[in-house]
Amino acid sequence: MSEANEAARLMRDRRRLLKFGGAAMTLLVSRAGFAAETSILAVRVWPSQDYTRVTLEGRNALKYSHQIVKSPERLVIDLEGAEFNSVIQSLPGKITENDPYIKLIRAGRNRPGLVRLVIELKSEVKPQVFTLDPVGQYGHRLVLDLYPAEPVDPLLALIEKPDPIMAASGEAATPTRPANDTQGSKQASNTPEAATSAPVQNTEPAKPAPNDNKEEVSPADRKHRGGKGQVTRLATIAIDPGHGGEDPGAVGSRGTYEKNVTLAIARRLKAKIDADPLMRAMLTRDGDFFVPLGQRVAKARAVQADLFVSIHADAFIKPDARGSSVFVLSDKGASSTAARWLAQKENAADLVGGVNIGVKDALLARTLLDLSQTATMQDSAKLGRAVLGELGGINQLHKAQVEQAGFAVLKAPDIPSILVETAFISNPEEELRLKDEAYQDKMAEAIMRGIKRYFAKNPPVQRNTVAWAN
Repeated sequence: MSEANEAARLMRDRRRLLKFGGAAMTLLVSRAGFAAETSILAVRVWPSQDYTRVTLEGRNALKYSHQIVKSPERLVIDLEGAEFNSVIQSLPGKITENDPYIKLIRAGRNRPGLVRLVIELKSEVKPQVFTLDPVGQYGHRLVLDLYPAEPVDPLLALIEKPDPIMAASGEAATPTRPANDTQGSKQASNTPEAATSAPVQNTEPAKPAPNDNKEEVSPADRKHRGGKGQVTRLATIAIDPGHGGEDPGAVGSRGTYEKNVTLAIARRLKAKIDADPLMRAMLTRDGDFFVPLGQRVAKARAVQADLFVSIHADAFIKPDARGSSVFVLSDKGASSTAARWLAQKENAADLVGGVNIGVKDALLARTLLDLSQTATMQDSAKLGRAVLGELGGINQLHKAQVEQAGFAVLKAPDIPSILVETAFISNPEEELRLKDEAYQDKMAEAIMRGIKRYFAKNPPVQRNTVAWAN
């Protein structure tokens, strides 16, 4: 090519750049913006009576803004730079009719580079919207927690329940709210798949064999009437099924989720406790949703629980680890290296499940202080020994004595608390047993017998009475 032709070609290219430079730059910016769009990798919805959680997981951190719109009630979420892909388009189909708070969700591209979610609500809510950094199996998450404007009262379900003592005697009962319940009833609790555990039948607990030891008597045998119109108060046991919702807990080699096993056993234990004339039970969660560790403690304190029993399924890096264990809180360090490792793993549940660290509760912060009440810790050890002794009758014990570690979920300052590791879900043989309904019932029965043994020697303190109309 001659020098004249080359010079002419260069001149033509310069003219083209000057003429189309603006359009070319616009195209480059557009393509750069498209490349920067954040892909939504997964969407999950966790409905419960306590609250409904919606989670959007992105490849990168999601930029968002939100607002509440009235008449009708709606929550509007704008996602900046999010790709409107098939995953986010599937979100509306994940809303079920029985969701307590969400009527429907609409998703669409509001304008280039902006995806809008409109959540139509069934009632007024107090939303908490926050992001979570990658942890465990999750990437960047945007969490929408929809709490009811009037918090769910954990005490209400107990005081509205017909009293079994008066029902058995044929007397009309009108339970009254405990006189010192001024703030506990206002405690609110915090939360992709539904819990897969099979429906639990309310089987009657096996009647204990006659025992000549006069100290080993059931709470029902110690029933007595006080003044006119009063009976001994019911002992309240808070049952805490470990993990839930975004936090699956340990996962067995066959895909069994710890959160499902713990809920199945907890429901069976509740049925057995509720069948006892002088005991009643509450669950910190009765579905597949996430409850932060501190809120589990707060729920137990709100109902003035006499005992707190947290149910888990152990896991270890070696599949041959096996056996049941019982843990209590330690204020001086863990009783073994394994106990310390387990406590660290369980305490990380808030990171996996996702807690809004922007919400601070002074009362809750005080609740989670390390225990200094020696009496409570001694009672926890007594309860732990009673339950561990019964677990040894149905399964090999991992440790022959109650262990200690710094579990956050055991830090109620005024409630004897234990954490039961039912078996090792990481052990293929024990995983199969944990999935078996008959074994789940045996495990619940063993814990129930341990609770009865504890109460036989340590009856609940007479704080309140249950009254009824004459």
